[in-house]
Amino acid sequence: MTKIVDQLADLTALRDRDSLDTALLATLRELLQLDNIAIYRLVGPSGNEHWLTCALVQNGIDQYQPDQGWSELDDLPPAADYPQRQLALSSHQPVIATETETGIGVFPLATQSAANGVLELRSTPPLYEESVRLVSAVLRLYQNFQGLLDYGERDALTELLNRKTFDGAFLKATATQIQASELSTDDRRHSQAGGSYWLAMLDIDHFKHVNDNFGHLIGDEVLLLLARLMRSTFRFHDQLYRFGGEEFVVLMHCTEGGQAEVAFERLRSNTEQHQFPQVEHITISVGFTEIRHGDSPSAAFERADKAVYYAKEHGRNQVCNYETLVAQGKLAAEASNVGDIELF
Repeated sequence: MTKIVDQLADLTALRDRDSLDTALLATLRELLQLDNIAIYRLVGPSGNEHWLTCALVQNGIDQYQPDQGWSELDDLPPAADYPQRQLALSSHQPVIATETETGIGVFPLATQSAANGVLELRSTPPLYEESVRLVSAVLRLYQNFQGLLDYGERDALTELLNRKTFDGAFLKATATQIQASELSTDDRRHSQAGGSYWLAMLDIDHFKHVNDNFGHLIGDEVLLLLARLMRSTFRFHDQLYRFGGEEFVVLMHCTEGGQAEVAFERLRSNTEQHQFPQVEHITISVGFTEIRHGDSPSAAFERADKAVYYAKEHGRNQVCNYETLVAQGKLAAEASNVGDIELF
């Protein structure tokens, strides 16, 4: 009993979701002496969902690969290829099966904001009922803790990520980018770690007029609907934030530079064409910049902010790339402060 309590105490001490997933596997592996256990999550739009491997222990060895989060959707296994996982999610109940002498347990995972997923484990001999109850109990604790993380990390109105979660994600992105730059060309291709990270700031044009003319309830509905447009426009692994008011932020990874501008232009067009209740139509201005090796959040924000300010000062309803504006002589290049340490 003391061992179980210690394992659960270690699990709930974590605040990073990736670490929480790997700690869950380590806990169950230790408690049940399992060698093969994994977490998979459904990603992609309805009708074209695929399984993303989030954490994996195979033959007793941790094999978690954070770069898989940037995988192309069509490179992942289709949802329909794993009916036991789909059954566990649709029934909200564990699915226990036996293949030859190996027991298979598929347990549903879901929180309010996180993607639907499953915990899948294999054991020899097959799982006993007592083991199934133990796994289910640990998962209830895990999912409750995930819910608490959602509460602290999500914007209450839009359920996008909030400001306080950004710095950690940004620093993780820059660290990954540095690691990728140190790999050979073949290694980058194999790990899908190539490409660049991009930061975009987007602002609703004349949003004050919306609140003044239609009221704050309608203004909140506009924010909520824009957040939904963002989710439907961007890919499953692009990180979407609301920083407050009408200000939104996107942190994304692209294997080719032109992909970022295409994605932001698609959001701009989708927003312009969407019909919002009472307000009818709104537009957005977007400024974005490539994240540099060793970049600081404040430096990247300053560049993106200059680009979105330029967009607003020159007609609004457009997407502006900071680097392009500098190359065209429309903005003056700022002295690089890469490597600055931010204490607050």
